[in-house]
Amino acid sequence: MNPTPTRHVRLTIWGVPPRRIGSAIARMGTSRLSLRHQEHLVFSKLLGTARPTTFTPRATDPLHWALLTVWDDSDAADDFDNGRLARSWALAADQTLRIAMTPLASTGAWSGVQPFGDPTPQRHDGPVAAITRARIRPSRMREFWQASEQVAAALRTAEGLVLATGIGEAPIGLQGTFSIWSSTTTMSAFVHQRPEHIDVIDRTPVTQWYAEELFARFAVQRVRGTFAGTDYAIDGSTQAGSAA
Repeated sequence: MNPTPTRHVRLTIWGVPPRRIGSAIARMGTSRLSLRHQEHLVFSKLLGTARPTTFTPRATDPLHWALLTVWDDSDAADDFDNGRLARSWALAADQTLRIAMTPLASTGAWSGVQPFGDPTPQRHDGPVAAITRARIRPSRMREFWQASEQVAAALRTAEGLVLATGIGEAPIGLQGTFSIWSSTTTMSAFVHQRPEHIDVIDRTPVTQWYAEELFARFAVQRVRGTFAGTDYAIDGSTQAGSAA
């Protein structure tokens, strides 16, 4: 079987002032039209965000909106970042964060597909990012929220965490997280050593919270811009990246 060609992943997060929340919601609808028939676009999702302090709906953050795109051509991805849709969002946004990544590993599915392909495992010593996404069974939501509260609390004090935000297509049932870490070592330490996270992992096959789930890890190529008032300038060529 031939390996999946390298996919180029972009996540853009726009911050809007309160007076422009309505405009941002409207753009979530019109942006879908701009995504149709984009050459080299493999997968895309317009996303709401949430504060990473809790996994319950009360964490929904109407001041930040995101677009995840996956491409089979890096030049097309860069051109899109500077295209009409990005300029349209600039009219509403007062902060923009752009993240460029390539997949290192991906398991599971998102909307029935594997958006990041089947990347060949490889060593990466620089900053990494992670996306988790799940479709939670309605009958298990309350139990999931209760179990994940300790994970959210642990995330706030995790060593090596550079940035974290909740993401999702909807505030209830379709939820996930995006995070950037200084290294694979620090991310793995949180996933496999923090007891709060280990407990949730161990309980997942028993409780069957998820109707669909995905976990993906990425090499961070670059991060530029501002998110939640913090300026970021991270290069994948550096060992740990930096937040300016």
